[in-house]
Amino acid sequence: MTTPYYNARLDPKNFLEGPLSTDPATRLRQFLARPGITLAPGVFDGISVRCALEAGFQCLYQSGAATTASKLGQPDLAMASLNDFVDAARTNCSIDPTVPVIADADTGFGGPNMVARTVTQYARAGVAGLHLEDQVQTKRCGHLMGKVLVSTEEFATRIRAAAIARDSIPGGSDFVIIARTDALLGYSLEEAISRLKAASDAGADVMFLEGVRSKEELEITVKALAPKPVLLNSVAGGFTPTFSVQEAEALGVKLIIYPLISAVPMIHAVRSALKSLKETGSDKAAAQGMGPRQFFEVMGLDAAIELDNKAGNSAYKTV
Repeated sequence: MTTPYYNARLDPKNFLEGPLSTDPATRLRQFLARPGITLAPGVFDGISVRCALEAGFQCLYQSGAATTASKLGQPDLAMASLNDFVDAARTNCSIDPTVPVIADADTGFGGPNMVARTVTQYARAGVAGLHLEDQVQTKRCGHLMGKVLVSTEEFATRIRAAAIARDSIPGGSDFVIIARTDALLGYSLEEAISRLKAASDAGADVMFLEGVRSKEELEITVKALAPKPVLLNSVAGGFTPTFSVQEAEALGVKLIIYPLISAVPMIHAVRSALKSLKETGSDKAAAQGMGPRQFFEVMGLDAAIELDNKAGNSAYKTV
């Protein structure tokens, strides 16, 4: 029998006190160890990150579905590669490097060595944590039907490879590993919990049950997996009923993500703006009074001007 994973340095009690770290992975562990729930809206590019930070969010989620749609214009059917996700992460994590970004990593993009490479590449890009799932390589969105899973043993191997890679990062990384199972739909709650327990023993820090269908299932899951923190995935129109942040926290959830909160409204807004342009021949209504200067201010124009001035330059004295 394999000995359950334990790394004394990563024990949650080590993250209970002290100021919030500027390292995003450490900060994420502090959020998970301390009272309260952490809310992470889905982002996929520089604009969505800027808007989320402007709104005051302290943790972000790089959605695999939204990233695939943004970069490739394709559905969430395992079409995006490791390089696609890492490339997006470099942008998303760079805008405020202290804010934790949790990134979807699908199935890890291959066997144990590829899973390890994924962890290393994500960590180098500035990602604070990732989630790995137990679908086969030709995976699909968790809120679509027809999913096929690997064995529990293979799932545990993926998590174990991720933990080995994290612990091999020079200097000691606090990178967070999240285990996601899709076994609830098509198998059973008991099977899903069993898989997550195996992933926990293999080194996962956070438990992610995809497709929760009721308050009761969520309560059972949180209790069965304690003291490991549980993540809830909230997707409007998916299999999971809508939980408010307050409701999820009351049920013991430590981390809640809204993967499509940026992407879906963007589709509605762009459709509306293009329809208006087509019908009126003007972009005035769609702009809603936002000109280039105001747009660039959302993208950090004022900070760029301030840095230029502090450096003794005057290139942007008039903008």
